[in-house]
Amino acid sequence: MDDPRNASEVESIHWSGHTDRGHVRSNNEDAFLALQFNAEEVHYLGKIGDAPTGPTDFVFAVSDGMGGARAGEFASRITVDKVTRLLPKSFKQSAQGIKAGFEDIFEELFEQIHGALTFVGSGDEEVHGMQSTLSLCWFTPGWMYFGHIGDSRIYYLPADGPMKQVSNDDTFVGWLYRTGQISEREARHHPRRTALQKALGGGNQFVDPHVGAVAYEPGDMFLLCTDGLTEGLYDNQLFEMLKHPDALTANMPPARRLVAAALERAGKDNTTALVVEMR
Repeated sequence: MDDPRNASEVESIHWSGHTDRGHVRSNNEDAFLALQFNAEEVHYLGKIGDAPTGPTDFVFAVSDGMGGARAGEFASRITVDKVTRLLPKSFKQSAQGIKAGFEDIFEELFEQIHGALTFVGSGDEEVHGMQSTLSLCWFTPGWMYFGHIGDSRIYYLPADGPMKQVSNDDTFVGWLYRTGQISEREARHHPRRTALQKALGGGNQFVDPHVGAVAYEPGDMFLLCTDGLTEGLYDNQLFEMLKHPDALTANMPPARRLVAAALERAGKDNTTALVVEMR
């Protein structure tokens, strides 16, 4: 893989994030994260903003926690906190050639989060068995590196071309859909659609995140979301609302636009979207 760190034409990165507990849940077990960092410092980013690309990297992530009482909320917050603390420490390694090591970095990161959730969940009855998903995008000049586990999602929307889901749902139903055995509509209504095969924490013995890389160009977009969003919106609706919003919602931040539409159509679950645009 060639490294275009000094060849990217992208001059800035724009993001918007929004989360809502939905119409049924009493609390929000989703969490999202936006960071800008280098080897010396880390900056939390707001829900909406833009920044020039250059010597710093960016990380965006969503997490959906699960467990009794408030365990799910606790799990998702531990997950994004660990990302904040651990990933920037790898910046020096990335600057020296991330193409040789991002898989190892992600595997270590996910393993440490899994260990933390397992440890806390085994020692406190109130959060026993808590677990979480994690979908994470690390942006360096020219490349987006991703790590994923669970049924939250990462989509890639190139400037010209169809939208692609780059993460794999860690469910049996997700496998059925990827292999063409059921349709998207059938997957959305399947009785086992929420049964996870992989997650961080809980009773999961092994952690094997899905990792990969996408080279980006100006005009490309990325969407990170929890399953509450895709419960309300089909893929073609996500694409149209991001690429061709109607006049009534065009001025809304993209993430808020998506969440509002999903809540109108569903809203039983917590719903989170994080949209990243390359300009």
